[in-house]
Amino acid sequence: MSWLENSIMARKGLAKGQPGASHTLTEAEQGTYHYVYGPYVSPVLEVDPGAVVAAETHDAFEGKIRHETDNPLEILNFPYLNPQNGPIYVKGAEKGDTIAIYIKSIVPRGEQPVGTTLIMPDFGGLVPTKDTAMLNAPLPVRVKKLHVDAQTGTKWNDTITLPYVPFIGTIGTSPEIEAITSLQPDYYGGNMDLPDVGVGAVVYLPVNTKGGLVYLGDCHATQGDGELCGVALEHPTVTTIQIDLIKGWTISTPRLETEEFIMSIGSTRPMEDATRMAYRDLIRWMAADFGFDEIEAYMLLTQCGRVRLGNMVDPKYTMGASILKSYLKP
Repeated sequence: MSWLENSIMARKGLAKGQPGASHTLTEAEQGTYHYVYGPYVSPVLEVDPGAVVAAETHDAFEGKIRHETDNPLEILNFPYLNPQNGPIYVKGAEKGDTIAIYIKSIVPRGEQPVGTTLIMPDFGGLVPTKDTAMLNAPLPVRVKKLHVDAQTGTKWNDTITLPYVPFIGTIGTSPEIEAITSLQPDYYGGNMDLPDVGVGAVVYLPVNTKGGLVYLGDCHATQGDGELCGVALEHPTVTTIQIDLIKGWTISTPRLETEEFIMSIGSTRPMEDATRMAYRDLIRWMAADFGFDEIEAYMLLTQCGRVRLGNMVDPKYTMGASILKSYLKP
């Protein structure tokens, strides 16, 4: 028996975690990719709960960086980065519901080398930016193009090989009224760059507007905590997700579930406030759904809670606070 059969998605979702009709979102079917999360574009696809969607995602640069000699400052048009598939309209989704997304697979596509990482001036976790102005000079541009193989990983150099541990860097639902850049994470999801949003996980996203309007893209072949230089190993993919709808389960920030743990996700600045947001939601989740007293949950998480850093480079930082399922017995 798969753990998914006992997941929150299977217990609460309208489709009970069972796969329904299959759909594709090829580049041709997608047409225009989007750089904003919002309710002001028409859905590219309408699906019933249970739908399985295979989307052809672009890398964060929409495939424009092809050679290590390319200069991203000349080629890219900032802030038009992180192209998104969608939006996908989920039938029956209303404000206050939750959309559950099971990540079934992430597979590299395109002509090798499909992996791209780079350094751009004034962008990253250890450099001055417009928000953290300093006198020292920007770092120079550097581009690495890398072969990404789902079986053998990525050869970084003659002595280092990175495993293929793919995840969706940017995924979320539409805000109710705002139109927000796909470079920013927030209460609806967005550019969380959280490595736990990977194959085999279920992401829970709040529904803020009719149909939910799911966006996704910016898949990473691998990434350490923090996405330190601002760019992970970006690559185009075929990403397959299974979508379910949970009626009446209202959440205020994204949540995540795997076979081993549950996680609440907070995005804001400074980083300690993102951590506080995530832990507070996790405590309230433990109290509402698992029978804990809030103070008892607070004390327990002090002993066994775990924190995961998503990104530390975007307009808001992302932190995930988690607890192993084995502890969810008050």
